[in-house]
Amino acid sequence: MEEHSQGEALPKDDAAEARNFLLQRYKDSIQYYWRASRKNKNGYKITRYLTVFLGSLVTLISSLSAAEFIKSSPTLALGFSIATPLLAATLAIVGGFSQAFQWGPTWREMVLTAQDLTKECDRINVTAAEQLDLAKELAELNELLQRETRGFFERVFGTSEPSKRE
Repeated sequence: MEEHSQGEALPKDDAAEARNFLLQRYKDSIQYYWRASRKNKNGYKITRYLTVFLGSLVTLISSLSAAEFIKSSPTLALGFSIATPLLAATLAIVGGFSQAFQWGPTWREMVLTAQDLTKECDRINVTAAEQLDLAKELAELNELLQRETRGFFERVFGTSEPSKRE
């Protein structure tokens, strides 16, 4: 996650200042998740478009390579016999990237996390500073962020547990 006021200590003297600190942490996190979700949405859409386009192109090129006007021209026959596997390989690469990076599910989870953070930020924003247990609220924010991070690693790597070091 992006670097933002996480290393700062929670102010203890002034409830309003502590509440503002917490709200800023929420706003920073919300902005991060919306930016990241846009990047994942773009990755998802690009790979989906490329998959459809390349899949259609492979089918078209391989079908045309069987046509008589292609077979009768050594240059065209050579070009089509090279283009078909290259396009198929490119399609496999795009599909592999899409599967490996899980842009669709990650986009979905980042949007949901941003919405959850916004809901909590709104709740804190309408609650008087004196009524908030700011340490508990900060712990809940950190837990929500950590849950999403674990979910990301589970989607991408299949686990969120760090490897054991000797």
